[in-house]
Amino acid sequence: MIRSLLFLMIFWSFSVTAQKPGKNRILLIPLDDRPPCLQFTQRMGQIAGAEVVAPPLAMLGQFTTPGQSEAIGQWILSQDLSSFDAAIVCLDMLAYGGLVGSRVHQVPLETAVKRLEIIAKLREKAPRLPLYAQSVLMRLAPSADMKNDAYRAQLARWAEISPDPSRQEETAQLAKVIPATALADYQQARLRNHTINQKAIEWVKKGIIDYLLITQDDAKPQGVHIAEGQRLREQIHQQNLQAKVALQPGTDEVSMLLLARFLTQKAAFTPKIKVYYSSDSLSKRAMPFEDRPLTTSVRYQIESAGATQVDKETDAQILLYVYTSRQQPQRAISFVNEIKEKLASKKHVIVADIDPVGNVQGGDSVFSALLIKHQLLPALSGYASWNTAGNTLGTALPQGVTYYLASQRFKQPKTALYSAQQWFLLNRVLDDYYFHTLIRPEANRRFGKPGLGALILDESRNKQVEAFCLERLQGYLKTLEQDYFTSKPFASFCQRPQHLQFSLPWHRTFEALIDFDLDCSRKN
Repeated sequence: MIRSLLFLMIFWSFSVTAQKPGKNRILLIPLDDRPPCLQFTQRMGQIAGAEVVAPPLAMLGQFTTPGQSEAIGQWILSQDLSSFDAAIVCLDMLAYGGLVGSRVHQVPLETAVKRLEIIAKLREKAPRLPLYAQSVLMRLAPSADMKNDAYRAQLARWAEISPDPSRQEETAQLAKVIPATALADYQQARLRNHTINQKAIEWVKKGIIDYLLITQDDAKPQGVHIAEGQRLREQIHQQNLQAKVALQPGTDEVSMLLLARFLTQKAAFTPKIKVYYSSDSLSKRAMPFEDRPLTTSVRYQIESAGATQVDKETDAQILLYVYTSRQQPQRAISFVNEIKEKLASKKHVIVADIDPVGNVQGGDSVFSALLIKHQLLPALSGYASWNTAGNTLGTALPQGVTYYLASQRFKQPKTALYSAQQWFLLNRVLDDYYFHTLIRPEANRRFGKPGLGALILDESRNKQVEAFCLERLQGYLKTLEQDYFTSKPFASFCQRPQHLQFSLPWHRTFEALIDFDLDCSRKN
């Protein structure tokens, strides 16, 4: 009888905690210091009233300068781990100093394994702390760093075709033009990373890691990564870890997915999501830089965010609209009308605008302009349109899940909720659409290499490009006055954004840090 009462008290206590919004504190070891890995995750946490705590920025490195793995490990142990509700740890930062560091063989396997012992120490110090981890399955191409311009494309091609017996002659020719040391370094880095991924799965089996996402960085439907992924899947199945380990496309966005997963588990609630595609045929194809059909990627992203996909809208709390019809402008009109209808009926709607060709970094001009014109963007639960399908889905989905939980389950105070939610939506519009689609190509043409090139800059030119982009962004911000800022979801609560800031943290135009102040303190 006493044992039964004790069990009921523990269960009741856990249930109350699960539903309580509180001031959740989450320890984050990001993949690197780029905005998607750090700024986005911290800002998304604010939507649910969560404080996401990361190591000092100086420890995280910058581009080809790796993060300070040992110092980060000591920083973790110096924290009061009892003050955190969860930990999100990107193993590549601890092992190699970040994503770019993971693509070269500067860190031997033995050193990487030793650095990752901090995970076991974290578990020893905080045995009940939920620990979510990410480990990356290396992409085909090495990072562009100006040193490898002469052979980078050939190395990526070698990685794509070398497993194919019918391509032996082409593979041999490529090997002749790739420096032997560069090819050896690439192969050693892949082998080391694969070994770490295998060990990460073992750590899940041992209970050191609670949930693991192994994420496939930029890839194609064929290449050296296919066999690596297959071996990892076999290991996951052999150890019956399908509920605790997933292997899916994407990389930069993963800490946001893990944040959403923690919040769903904190709420003891699994949101149900119904998916609508603008094109059935394109939904069955692999998107650029990915190795599986879009429908499969979407399902994996939904599940890793702690949600589940349903077939009927009547069973869903959230609707996900996936736009891929950039070659069909008329479909943009009808798709926007469908979204408009759902928002008018008070549905929680997420929009993911995905480039199915791979020649545009940001949002589709026609589709984005219609969303702005019809004043739909401020009413969305989640939105993104940057880079790969995985990046876009892995930003929009967790935002939508987080916003739903904050508004419906946690009952986040409206001032904080709207300020954080509207900041994130507006940041996506400024970054994904205005910067990446409109400003970035202009900056690349004016200051250097056109197209999707990273456009690596020296200090002086970096400042020139930043000033140019900030001026353009301020101009586009003014154009939002008519449609965006007068929309009911925005105008009812929020003041105009102030103190717009813009920078290129990695001295290239591939990613931008955009910030501003937004006050949504008006009462209903």
